[in-house]
Amino acid sequence: METYIFYILAGAILIFALLSVTTRRVLRAAVYLLFALGSTAGIYFMVEFLFLAAVQLLVYVGGVVVLIIFSILLTSQINDRLEQPEWLKVMATMLLVVVGAGLSLFVIREYDFNISETAMTAPTVSDIGLKLLSYGPGGYVLPFEVISILLLAAMIGAIVIAKRMKEND
Repeated sequence: METYIFYILAGAILIFALLSVTTRRVLRAAVYLLFALGSTAGIYFMVEFLFLAAVQLLVYVGGVVVLIIFSILLTSQINDRLEQPEWLKVMATMLLVVVGAGLSLFVIREYDFNISETAMTAPTVSDIGLKLLSYGPGGYVLPFEVISILLLAAMIGAIVIAKRMKEND
């Protein structure tokens, strides 16, 4: 039964990810992204990565996608369609996708996935929390601060672009 559920979730991830990048309607792309990220959380629940699944649902599905949907609803017309991409861009993108998939498959095939039994200890939520708040070696406070600055810059950029589009109308 678990195998069928895995294949259903994996198929949903592939289908909704493909739909989110191929649709010409922005709001539909955001909704398809919501379903793809939700299916990813389902896979995390299946392999019992409960903390990662909860973070996936709370941060990505609950936060980012809702923010994207609200920004689409507030800044543009819902029925606007994206323009059709040029064939040269489509072919270049397809070539890059094939090269990236081939490189990924090559790396996965060549990597030695033998893990010793002593290295397999399941971290607790408190271990994860201590690592996230640690300044020392292996700590993640600095990457979180850098990501927060990056997100702030992205939000400011989105506001500037939205204001320019509104002023041009």
